[in-house]
Amino acid sequence: ARRMQLNPGFLSRGHGGSFAQPHIVDPHHDAAKHVGDEPLLLAEHAPVAVTPNRAAGARLLLEKHGCDFLIMDDGFQSARIHIDYALVVVDARYGVGNGHVIPGGPLRADIVDQLVFTSALLKMGEGLAADAVVRQAARAGRPIFEARTRPSGKAGLAGKRFLAFAGIGHPDKFFDTVREAGGEVALTRSFPDHHFYGEDELAELSATARGAGLGLITTAKDAARLRHDAASADFLGQLDVLEIDTVFDPDHVPERIIDETLDAWRRRKLQG
Repeated sequence: ARRMQLNPGFLSRGHGGSFAQPHIVDPHHDAAKHVGDEPLLLAEHAPVAVTPNRAAGARLLLEKHGCDFLIMDDGFQSARIHIDYALVVVDARYGVGNGHVIPGGPLRADIVDQLVFTSALLKMGEGLAADAVVRQAARAGRPIFEARTRPSGKAGLAGKRFLAFAGIGHPDKFFDTVREAGGEVALTRSFPDHHFYGEDELAELSATARGAGLGLITTAKDAARLRHDAASADFLGQLDVLEIDTVFDPDHVPERIIDETLDAWRRRKLQG
């Protein structure tokens, strides 16, 4: 069976507002301003729907695009879609902030309430900030998995000096990964998450890097925004893009998650 991907999260955050109906991302023609950067990256591998109506997006992928399974980003509270496997991901460095629910904190529901519907918890990266949530999940009898990101083997950054810039949630993680890949981060520039760069900002980055004798490097998500929007060919030609891989410990965890998802789906089909 093909596992296809549904990523509707960006429309709910203001991306793609011009689409009244679910939209299948076209990585060759869509702009990042309209569909978001992550959907463009995912669309290189499988059909992706962006939509504020997750149920409508799911029907479109299943009925019109031959998808057997959907991977939904940021959809834990989607009550209109049956979820066969719910994986909660917690950043080991940042945890869940102050642990309070919106508007007092970053959570959409209390951790204890969400664990009732959780299949497993994934601790991502290194640090202690997720330990309290890990203990709660363990007490609830949920499997605990661990993973981390690492530079792709083809990074080729050793010995190079960079001005590193990123418009993501935690740019410092990106800067650390450039260093892990062997690059020297001489200067940094941080921008808001999902930032769309203006021509003046790109000109400043380019001039600063050239003046200091540095290369420019950014994330794959930033590069997607730059490729699909305003960046010139000259700017893109100066740019290195850090590719990363996710490494699970132990390495058979992805297969376990897929197998358990398939088992849950088969049981549901037999019962229905």
